[in-house]
Amino acid sequence: MSQLRVRQIKSSIGTKPKHRGTLRALGLGRIGKSHVFDDRPEIRGMIAKVPHLVSVEDVDEAEAPAKKS
Repeated sequence: MSQLRVRQIKSSIGTKPKHRGTLRALGLGRIGKSHVFDDRPEIRGMIAKVPHLVSVEDVDEAEAPAKKS
């Protein structure tokens, strides 16, 4: 399964409360912070709500951090 790296590139100050909540749900909170997610429709939907605040890139399986079981 492919994975996505989502990185916050802009501040959430002055944005709508729903946008701030979406960033929190993605595990972001500061500029430069990133998270790796499986490429799923739920994650794509959250990214679509805040495209002006985040950057998205595909991650190779070798680059991705190992998941803890």
